[in-house]
Amino acid sequence: MATPIAANKAELLAIANAVASEKMIDKAIVVEALEEAIQRAARARYGAENDIRAKLDTQTGDLRLWRVVEVVEEVDDYFKQVDLKQAEKLQKGAAVGDFIVDPLPPVDLGRIDAQSAKQVIFQKVRDAERERQYEEFKDRAGEVITGVVKSVEFGHVVVDLGRAEGVIRRDQQIPREVVRNGDRVRALILKVVRENRGPQILLSRAHPDFMKKLFAQEVPEIYDGIIEIKAAARDPGSRAKIGVISYDSSIDPVGACVGMKGSRVQAVVQEMQGEKIDIIPWSDDAATFIVNALQPATVSRVVIDEEEGRIEVVVPDDQLSLAIGRRGQNVRLASQLTGRAIDIMTEAESSEKRQKEFVERSEMFQQELDVDETLAQLLVAEGFSELEEVAYVAVDEIAGIEGFDEELAEELQNRAIEALDRKEEAARTTRRELGVEDALGELPHLTEAMLVTLGKAGIKTLDDLADLATDELVQKGRTEQRRSDNNRRSNRGDEKPGILASFGLSEEQGNEIIMAARAHWFDDEPEANGEDAIAAETSQ
Repeated sequence: MATPIAANKAELLAIANAVASEKMIDKAIVVEALEEAIQRAARARYGAENDIRAKLDTQTGDLRLWRVVEVVEEVDDYFKQVDLKQAEKLQKGAAVGDFIVDPLPPVDLGRIDAQSAKQVIFQKVRDAERERQYEEFKDRAGEVITGVVKSVEFGHVVVDLGRAEGVIRRDQQIPREVVRNGDRVRALILKVVRENRGPQILLSRAHPDFMKKLFAQEVPEIYDGIIEIKAAARDPGSRAKIGVISYDSSIDPVGACVGMKGSRVQAVVQEMQGEKIDIIPWSDDAATFIVNALQPATVSRVVIDEEEGRIEVVVPDDQLSLAIGRRGQNVRLASQLTGRAIDIMTEAESSEKRQKEFVERSEMFQQELDVDETLAQLLVAEGFSELEEVAYVAVDEIAGIEGFDEELAEELQNRAIEALDRKEEAARTTRRELGVEDALGELPHLTEAMLVTLGKAGIKTLDDLADLATDELVQKGRTEQRRSDNNRRSNRGDEKPGILASFGLSEEQGNEIIMAARAHWFDDEPEANGEDAIAAETSQ
């Protein structure tokens, strides 16, 4: 009998070693799976009610099998309990309340038991393999990896990464790129998601960071940190822009990225299927960087609206098409690169816009201040655009206008204040007609005109306002750039602006308004730390 037993020992250890080596997982996990499989088979033989344990010695291959029983005075469960007399036979000195070991003879795995054991081992090994894959790749997001195309399913490319599989979804592929089974591909690890069926390794060839990593591989100065890619934007498969800066004044960042006879940039272009790349010098000055980003178009003037986060770029008439690019590509990429919404207009359009604004503001001052056209135009020419500016600016600034004196300045300020009061009273009357509660008027930052806007949007009570999120109240709609499909290149919002977006309130002011509107919810809960609760809900 010794020979078969030795053979069994050797076989168990051989199985554990082979599986651990093939799947590249810890041998202890395989041994644990074997022990669990043997325990299941033993329970099937001796009864599922028994608490049976198995232990495989990884050095000798010896397999021990036992059941755990409790020592009691009177046995109620013969599967899990023994009396004191029987316990003495199993373990000397056993006392009531002890848990002792009752050795069991080895079991001979039948066909069904062997199949069940095999399933247990396979499941344990699969779980361990999935965990190993997740642990290996979870911290590698943002890294470029090379793999072999395994299959193309419903437009998604499955890539064999050696120890795992990744997938390049259709929206993360370079358009019109054709890949076949067996092709080697490079891609960016976008993210790694833990799922029941194993980690999902999502890859991308369309992400701007993929292009950044490729440049880091081709340009030693980027890898060494001498040159940095500060921003990148892509229209995958067509065109891209990167903004680069050098921290060594003796090194030209654009020239270093281009390389001798374009060798470096061409290596990246080939990897990205011929995608054209504009390499642009980065500048901390927003206007300068925008001018660079719109290359190859020539820019006449840049007007930055910090409050609205928008940029108005004026170009010569003959540069309009070049600045916008085919299907708006150039200005769209420039906008992504700078992080600002960009409006492109010609000199003629800019002049027309300024003239229109000049006329509108002059007419407003004529009507509201009851002054003649010349005086109203002088105010606009000096940079005054709103009644509030006239009402609350220092008197000296108005008196300093040529042809004005202090007496006239004071009179204009008084008229501006009266005009604002009239508008406020008219708005208050409209607000009350809309049924907006007076309590809303006591909230910070809200004017009567804002309350009218809220009322027209159906926000009439503190609870109505408190139910809003901050972005629903003040968010400015995200816009696309001007398009060249007609003479009036319009902006289209792809995010709905907040109800009070046109009033220029900041996100902080919006938070304050929402918090103040919610304050009455906590009036009856003085010990609940209402401010913390409001802040927590607002942050959600």
